[in-house]
Order: sequence, then structure tokens, then C-alpha cells
Amino acid sequence: MQFRAALAALTIWAGLAAPALAKDDLVIGVAQFPPSLNPNIDPTVIKSYVLDFATRPITAYDKDWKLSCLLCTTLPTIENGGAKFEELPDGKKGMAVTFTLKPDLKWSDGTPVTTKDLVFTWKLGSDPKSGFSNNDPWDRAKKIDVIDDHTAVLHLDRVYVAYNVWDQLLPAHIEAAAAEGKEAGDYLKATAYNRAPTTLGLYDGPFMVTKYESGAQVVLEQNPHWAGTKPYFKRIIIKTIENTAALNANLLSGDIDMAPGDAPALSIDQVIALQKQAPDKFEYIYKPSLTYEHIDLKIENPLLQDIRVRQALLYAIDRETLVKKLFEGKQPVAATWVNPLDGNYTKDTATYPYDPAKAKALLAEAGFKPGADGICRNAAGDKLSFEYATTAGLKLRELTQQVLQSQWKAACVETVIKNEPARTLFGETTKKRTYTGMVMYAWSSAVNESPRKTLFSNQTPSAANNYGGANYIGMADPKLDADIAASEQELDPAKAKPIWAEMQKIYADQVRVLPLFFRAEPYVLPKWLKGFTPTGHGDYSPLWSENWRAE
Repeated sequence: MQFRAALAALTIWAGLAAPALAKDDLVIGVAQFPPSLNPNIDPTVIKSYVLDFATRPITAYDKDWKLSCLLCTTLPTIENGGAKFEELPDGKKGMAVTFTLKPDLKWSDGTPVTTKDLVFTWKLGSDPKSGFSNNDPWDRAKKIDVIDDHTAVLHLDRVYVAYNVWDQLLPAHIEAAAAEGKEAGDYLKATAYNRAPTTLGLYDGPFMVTKYESGAQVVLEQNPHWAGTKPYFKRIIIKTIENTAALNANLLSGDIDMAPGDAPALSIDQVIALQKQAPDKFEYIYKPSLTYEHIDLKIENPLLQDIRVRQALLYAIDRETLVKKLFEGKQPVAATWVNPLDGNYTKDTATYPYDPAKAKALLAEAGFKPGADGICRNAAGDKLSFEYATTAGLKLRELTQQVLQSQWKAACVETVIKNEPARTLFGETTKKRTYTGMVMYAWSSAVNESPRKTLFSNQTPSAANNYGGANYIGMADPKLDADIAASEQELDPAKAKPIWAEMQKIYADQVRVLPLFFRAEPYVLPKWLKGFTPTGHGDYSPLWSENWRAE
């Protein structure tokens, strides 16, 4: 009896002492594989999501949409004196912004993160031939004064609203060899992030990439030199399952732990259906976000140069019914790229509500008449037909395509679906603007982010700029360029708002893009995952992954 009692007591004690859940790996299922891992080349959501476990920007917006330091000790502001106005030689006003890097930061090979990395990234990022998808913020600074290994003063050539918003650093001790003495375009081929992404020293976050199996998975393990909060998980395994129905099945079987909403994974209709099927198995979150789903039009296509045709394409589709039927109203229809959640949003823009009669009338005005097959043709016999591309395997996008294809056909417009894997669509088709008609995808904005990289004329990818930039629609409007520049420099929110309103008006009036909707990010999470908080903007949840744990 005494032995049994002692054994029972020992069992109870062991149960109390043991952790509620011991789990080394977190397995995340996504529907796309990153085309590369250089943080500044090929801007895709999936790449940013993966890298946010392993790299850190200098500053980022948190879950409360407040700007905070990730690599710096104190956020420089005008109020605390970290940012100051200064007079430039030409009499204009610039800014001097002082950043002090945290002293214990290290790359994953143990090399300290210093101002050498800051200066290297600045020099490379401000070179238009570098192939950076976004030279901003680096080309804001025209000079950097290095105070010591951790402190530097960045001298900006003008006043910037985002003077204290700065991106990731690159490791100079590794990437300098790939960048120096190279011709335009060579850095993209030589960068270790693409050539050997598991190289020690490329990452300064809590995790580092230890396995990169193209098209299959990325494995991240703890960075032994990370000085911040020690991550709970020893490994983050990001598995690519391009067929989202298969991804859904892997969730139910337990082969993957979660499907994130801030990365390409399950579509919102699939998550809604999964919640009805298994309401108690997972935690479900629908986070309103700044992610903007839209269709870019190839303006160089002769059939799309008449604005009446572009307007007709919008009038011919019933976006309101689309979001109600497919998403149960959780995703609002978009008028421009600016979300109503954004303080710079305006409702005073052209709108194109569903009006099939008006669509047909506009096409008739543009010289198009239905042929025997029901598809419009002009006097020259040109068929009103467009290739329509998006990412292959994403059920929601493919379903959206089918709905829109049917509605356009009713308006005598033919669309030919030509989908591609994400790595091809974003690595080649959009990047080099080789699409001929329509391409549907999404971009995610940071809080108050300037549209420079997507709408400024010099951000149109071309061989001349090494296919940098993300202005895939080829927008080239002098007034819009001027407004973008003005919006970046107006510190008074009340004065900035009308500038933003005019930008949205130009965007809506020109109809180079067919706005669809703003996503609610659908998360399927294991109930044991704690410390996880979605942000709803372009600084994704993995930037705080060291706080995630299993309980």
C-alpha cells in the first residue's frame, strides 16, 4: 500500500511538474514558395513572410499600428530630438536622423551587426542599378555620418513623413563580395541569399534558414547568436502545398499546425467552410487588413488603351455580390489601393458599380459590336479577348476568375485563363511585365506607406533599372509623381489628406487597375499556440515570432 501511494504521488508530481505541451517544431502550411530570399529583390508576400522569422527591419509597425524599434535602441522623432531639420546647401530643408543600433545584435555566424552594415545597405540600396524592388528608404539619405559601430546620422535630402521608417540591413561581411565590382544585374545573381540561402551570417533575427528545398519547404532554426527573447520553438518549418484543398486536408490530419492569414495559404471561403466543419478543432481569426486584391491591366495592349474599354471591364463585374457570396461579406470592395481603415482614405473618387448595360454602351461607343460567337469585335476585326493570369492552385483566385470570366462574357468580353505558379508569375511575368492582358494578385501595404514603389513612374521595372521597382502597370503620370513626392514630405496630417485624396482620384479615373477587395486575413491556428497576434498590415506577425509558444 505504501509503495502504491508513493507511486501515485510520484505520478501526480510528475504530471504537475511536466510542461502542458512540449513541442519543438511549429509546422506552417502555405500555398506559395518564395522565388528568392534576398529581402530587397522580387517583392512577394510569401518571401517577406518567411524572412520575417529570420531578419528584422530597423523599425516596424506593431499590432497596434504604432511604429517601434526592432534593431534600434530608441525610435528617433522630432519630439525627442533624434530627428532634426537642417538647412541644405541649396537653401532647402532636409533632415538629420540619428539611429543607434542595439549593441548586442549579431548575424547568425556571430559577426556583430554594426553601422558598417547600415552604410553598405545604404550604398547598395541607393544605386538604381542594384535591382532593389524599392530603393526607398535608402535613396532618401544622401550622406551618412558614422559616429561609432552602433550610431550613425542619416542626412536626408528633404523632409520625409517616414523619416524614421527603415528596412532590413544586409550583412556587409558576406554581401560586399557579391555587390562590389559587378555590372548591373550581377548582384541579383551573386547574392548569397539566392545562391546559398543557408549561408551562416545572412540573418539577424531569432531564426535562421537552415534548409531551402525549392518548391517544397523552408526550415528555420534558432539563431544561436540572437540576443533578444529566446524563441520557444527550436524549428519553424514552412511547407509549401500549392493546392489549397490539399493544404486544408493536411491541417485536418495534423501534418501541419497552422495556416497563416498574412501569407498565401487558405482562402477565406475555405477557412469559413473549415470552421463550419471543425468549429472546435482550431482557433479561427479573420483580421481586417491592408492587403489589396486587384487586377493589373497591360496598358500597352492596343485593346486596353481606350479608357472606355477599361471602364467597361469594371462596370461589367459585380464585386459586391462576389464578396457577399464568396466571403460572407467579410472582405469589402475596394475603390483604390487605400483601405477605409487608413487615415488617408477618401470616399470622393470615381466608383464603378455593377452596371452591365453601361458596360455594353461604353464598348459600343468604343467601336465594339458582338460577333456571332457573342464576343465583341471592332471594325478591324480585333476580338475583345484578353489573357487573364493569376497564381495557379489558389482555389479562391481561380473561383474569382471563373465568376469574373462569366460576367465579362455576358458583356461580350472574352478572357482566356492562363495561370502560372507563383514563382513564375512574380519572378518573371509581373517583374518583367510580360503579361499581355490582365494579371490578378495582391499587395500588402505598411501603415501610411507611400505608393512610390507601385505607382511612381521611375519604379516601372525594365532592363535599364535591372527590373527593380514594382510599378507593374507602367503608371507614368507627372501629377501623380508630384503628389507622391508631396505626400512623402507633408508632416501635417491635415495637409497631407487632400494630397492623398488627389492621388486616389487620379488612380480611380485612369482605370489602369481593376480594384477588387481588401482582404480579411483568415488564420487557422492550433489552440495551443500562444503569444501570436496578427497585425493586419505589411509588417507581418513573424516579426514577433520569438514570443510564440505552445501551452
